[in-house]
Amino acid sequence: MEALYYIDLIGTFVFAISGVLAAIENKFDLFGATILGLVTAVGGGTLRDVLIGATPVGWMEDINYLILILLTLPICYFFQSHIKGLRKTFFLFDTLGIGLFTILGVEKTLNLGLSPAIAIMMGVVSAVFGGIIRDVLSNRIPLVFRKEVYAFACLAGAIVYYILISFNGTSEINVVVSILVVIIIRILSVKNKWNIPYNPLAS
Repeated sequence: MEALYYIDLIGTFVFAISGVLAAIENKFDLFGATILGLVTAVGGGTLRDVLIGATPVGWMEDINYLILILLTLPICYFFQSHIKGLRKTFFLFDTLGIGLFTILGVEKTLNLGLSPAIAIMMGVVSAVFGGIIRDVLSNRIPLVFRKEVYAFACLAGAIVYYILISFNGTSEINVVVSILVVIIIRILSVKNKWNIPYNPLAS
């Protein structure tokens, strides 16, 4: 599905920008900014591919990913203030990105014959681990470890996708519906300030 490929590129680009901006805020040098942009953009997919034995990892087989990541460096350094003014736009692309990365992770894992539970887990890994690595290297508590609904949205999307393909196979409709589940949960959670309690059993 060619459209998914281009959405994947956009998601990679947006994730890389978030990594480079984090590097700039923490006064990393150019090498540090490059590494942070790279691991944010492809860290989740790389970890997934290594865990499921799909090597070489996806971005190493398509130079377009690396080119896009490297392009974020001059863009972020020269247009930093403008980019920060587009925070809502980038939030939407980021949400679209995690939705797509979740579905791609599930699909790739299932295609290797691994169990549905592992596929769902790898979908979440694909979506969130780039951000986790970014935050750890930036000396911040990762967003996914806080109360904000993030990984849960990806988990819900992954489960919905598996249920849909179990009934009618892989199709663009299934992909779109599953990504929409991630997007809707993520947007509603931010808008309504939903969060996951530290201790669900606490009164």
